[in-house]
Amino acid sequence: MLRLILQIAAAMLTAGGLAACTTADVAPSVITTTTLPAMTSKHAVIVVDASNGKTLYSLDSELPRYPASLTKMMTLYMLFEALQQGRVDMTAQIPVSAYAAARPPTKIGFRPGETIDVESAIHALVIKSANDVAVAVGEYLGGTEERFASMMTAKARQLGMRGTTFRNASGLPDPEQRTTARDMALLGMTLRVRYPQYYRYFSETSFTFRGRTIRGHNDLLGRVQGVDGIKTGYVRDSGFNIVTSVDTEGRRMVAVVMGGQTARARNAEVEQLIERYLPQTAQSGGASLPAAPVHR
Repeated sequence: MLRLILQIAAAMLTAGGLAACTTADVAPSVITTTTLPAMTSKHAVIVVDASNGKTLYSLDSELPRYPASLTKMMTLYMLFEALQQGRVDMTAQIPVSAYAAARPPTKIGFRPGETIDVESAIHALVIKSANDVAVAVGEYLGGTEERFASMMTAKARQLGMRGTTFRNASGLPDPEQRTTARDMALLGMTLRVRYPQYYRYFSETSFTFRGRTIRGHNDLLGRVQGVDGIKTGYVRDSGFNIVTSVDTEGRRMVAVVMGGQTARARNAEVEQLIERYLPQTAQSGGASLPAAPVHR
């Protein structure tokens, strides 16, 4: 599977006429010295054929952008990896520190010392985009959020996400937390390839926690045919971001829009991209990605 991921990453680079990047593991201590360029814009777009990594459309997709809560895609990747490796299980209880509990909304709301089980944490990250839970997961897997962010960045380099640097697990504002639209597209596709057994969570729109139903805000789910996730994000400096996966009638694509002026404008742009570029994707054959299991 890693070979397929790297092939897709290479195809995306080739399609954009870019130099190859390293895919080796990078030590966390190396990552923290990255110098990041200033940003002059928020908007960036990329559309990728998810069956082969071919870039169908790109607008400033290699320029640095703030990821906002798209960050939680990598937080979830790290949690899925721990699950697959048997280091945690779905019933494990994640403690919520005073620092995690104090993170600003969006959040679930915990008192310091309370816990959340791993499966509920996944729901909280995907659906609610809960900052308190993201920090708790980071501390649980990395010891500290700072160390976890270095682990996230090292994993990004391993996957070919050469334009991404993480400083926290949530996506809350940090001037040095950067990514690109291309990197987010690659991460979205990699989540499906590497963890199809968990990818289904990205298509869910609500969950129940402690007797309370918590609903999400990805309005494309259930409204646009074929959309099966995966993540939205917003902070003031990023604008409205989204990574959208489409899987319908044997065609798969990922569209990333960053820097939308409003959630509605961002969603409308994604819908236009789907309508225009989905017919251009390969239908069956090639390096097809494994289908996500149906959640019942």
